[in-house]
Amino acid sequence: MQTKVIPIAHDHDDHAVSAAMKIPLTRRELLKGTGVLTGTLAFSSIFAALAPSRVWAVELQGLDSHQGEVVLAFTRQVYPHPTLDDAVYALVVKDLDAKARKDPAVQQQLAAGVQQLDALGGSNWAKRDAAAQAHDVESMANTPFFTTIRSTAVVSLYSNTLAYTHFGYGASEGDAGYLYKGFNSLSWLPNPPAVDSGPIPSDS
Repeated sequence: MQTKVIPIAHDHDDHAVSAAMKIPLTRRELLKGTGVLTGTLAFSSIFAALAPSRVWAVELQGLDSHQGEVVLAFTRQVYPHPTLDDAVYALVVKDLDAKARKDPAVQQQLAAGVQQLDALGGSNWAKRDAAAQAHDVESMANTPFFTTIRSTAVVSLYSNTLAYTHFGYGASEGDAGYLYKGFNSLSWLPNPPAVDSGPIPSDS
């Protein structure tokens, strides 16, 4: 059996979204880890047309499958984007998994946090309704568990090719990515007079 894996490396090469979604992961390789996080891209997802498969999987070595599922759901509550695929949030889980694998203290902290959330939910916290999840996340806002996830997610979630594609950010497409993709896309303010804008390097 073979599936496809959404890339967990932070690839900043924006033109390589489809190529970056072709890393194979066999069942034998899955069994090497302590867990696996899987999901399916929505038909309406911008990635559905780019990926070779709508099914994605992420191997976990520091967290088990349930812990990965709960951490992903928790991250969605901390940084909510209703139309952003779980595949992008899985980047956060992957980075947290790497930290847990390297540092037993982080692994213990994340495991304890998931256990606490499950206790609040009475079973699998990831299955708890959104309003209850939001309340639980707020109640844990001052905990080390929350801080670890928030501080990791603020980088992992937004600094990657998949997020750039979803949000329409041009990133560094060539040396002029910022100038030609994103910089001139402002729609809620009028364009300044050309004389006040200054020259674009390629214009001079």
